[in-house]
Parts: sequence; C-alpha cells; structure tokens
Amino acid sequence: MKNKGGINVSEEGIKGRKNGIKGNEERVKGSKNGIKASREAVKVNGERRQIVEDKIKASRNLEEDPGFELLKRVITESTGFNCEQYKEAHFRRRINVRVRATNSENYEEYLRLLKKNSAEHENLIKTLTINVSEFFRNPETFGVIEKEVIPFLIKSKSDSLVKSIRIWSAGCATGEEAYSLAILLHRVLGRDFEKYRISIIGTDIDNFSLEKARKGVYRENVLKNVDASIIKSYFVRQGETYQVSNQLRSMIRFQRQDMISESCTNHFDLIICRNVMIYFKKEIQEHLQLNFHNALNRGGFFVIGKAETLLGTASNRFKPYNARERLYIKET
Repeated sequence: MKNKGGINVSEEGIKGRKNGIKGNEERVKGSKNGIKASREAVKVNGERRQIVEDKIKASRNLEEDPGFELLKRVITESTGFNCEQYKEAHFRRRINVRVRATNSENYEEYLRLLKKNSAEHENLIKTLTINVSEFFRNPETFGVIEKEVIPFLIKSKSDSLVKSIRIWSAGCATGEEAYSLAILLHRVLGRDFEKYRISIIGTDIDNFSLEKARKGVYRENVLKNVDASIIKSYFVRQGETYQVSNQLRSMIRFQRQDMISESCTNHFDLIICRNVMIYFKKEIQEHLQLNFHNALNRGGFFVIGKAETLLGTASNRFKPYNARERLYIKET
C-alpha cells in the first residue's frame, strides 16, 4: 500500500499503531478506574474510622456520665437486682449494651425509657445475667463427674436406708447444666436408678431463663457436645428443636433464687456454680463460697468455673479433688 507521497506503508504497521493507541487508551481508562477505586477505598476507610471514633467518644461520654449511680439505684429498687454486688467495670459494660441498643444518648435518657417501658426491664435483666449455657459445657469436667464423682456418691450411699442424692446447679441459666447432670445420674445408675431418691435443684435470678429451663426445649446448637445415643434416649425432636424427656424433667426443680441475699437449703452432695461468681466483687465471692461449703454434706463435692478460684477463708475449707477441673471436696 502507498500513501500520497509514494512511500510504502504496511497495513500491519498501521494496524499496530492503532492497537498501540487503543492500548494506551485502555491504560488511561484503567488508571482512571484505579484512581476512582482508590478514592472509594479512602472514603470507606474514612467512614470506618469515623464509626470507631464515634464509638470511642460515646464510651468515654458514658464513663463520665454522672447518671450512672442514679441508674444503679433505680435498677436495684425496680428489679431487685443488687448492682453494688457486681464488679463495676463488668456491670457498666452490660448496662452500656442496653443503652446503645435503645439508641439512648446517656444514662438519664435510658432511665426515662426504663421507667415507661416495662419490656425493657426484661431485656435489661437478660443482659445483666449473661445466660450462656450448653449441654455438657466443658466436657472434660463432666467426664470427671461421670467417672469419679457420681460413682463415689453412689458408693457412699450404698449402706443408707434411704439412698438419696441431692445436687444443686446454682446459676443454672436455661437449665442445660442441670439436665446434663440428670442424664449422667440416670446413665451411671442404670437399673439401680429406681432405688435412689434423686433431687436436682436449678436456681437462677432470671425468671425468663427459668421458664425456658422448665419447658426443656432447645435448639440443636446447644447439643453440640451431646452424643447421638444420648439425644436418642433423652430428647424428642420437634421440628428444629429438641424437647427434654419427661423422665429428666421430673428429676429437676427449677426455682428463682438470689444466691447472695437469700438463704439456701442444706445437705447437698454436689454443688455446681460455674462462671457466675467471677462477675461479683471478691468479698461477695468469698461469702458465697462459704455458703456453699455450709450447704454441702461432709464428703460433698463443689465445682466452680475454670477462670474462678477459692478465696480467703473458703480456700482453707475445701480440699482440692481435681484442681485442673476446679473440683473440690468438703472434708469437715
């Protein structure tokens, strides 16, 4: 091919230049897209930083809010929940959950809401009591109870005229712990189950949780540590939920109790109070531990959470049985 000047120009050369121009245009377009994407990323990061800054500012404002003490007094008077017995940092965090959930600007605004909205009282108690539970939570602890504690209790009652075993699940939440203990007792006793008078008491301060415990209906996620054979023997599937068998439900009595201010019954063979005392002030923890010691029979067992320890005088009243699992025995 010739141009007007008579110079030979190859079609490939012309095509190559056109492709080059096209490539440059695409690179320019790509650069523009890259700049746009970078701007959008900067905008998103800026928004995220602003959200974090707002949260920090809100938390700081709540920490300095003088309405906190008044709110605590009102909560104690209206719900019976003694705020002064809890560690302040923990209690403030739980209160702030509800303050933010209701979009309240400060404690005074939340207090006004609490006074006129009865449903918020229930939401507040649910948040304060922190009911986190599942069947056989910490399986290794339940393994020791099944293989050592329950056989020991059974043997110690073998010569008794009335063979009774009494267990207290303190701070039982929605009942999974109490039902787990009932399952172990029934499995270990086997054919001898009818020879024993079994009494399991589950107590908590939250009425909503206790009502759920009495119904004994649970979703599958809380059964993750439960063998299929146990589910088959002790549960009835109802759609997406599981109902505890009537036999287990008949073994347990759930009742409301403030373990700090209300007296407890005595003569228990096993008391379990896990991951409850850690939220109380140290003097309250020691007070509770001494109460539990008094409520146990001689040779009875006491189990606390793995993040908890025996304090003060109470540390001398119990003998470690399995320190790793925070399992103790009352000798005197």
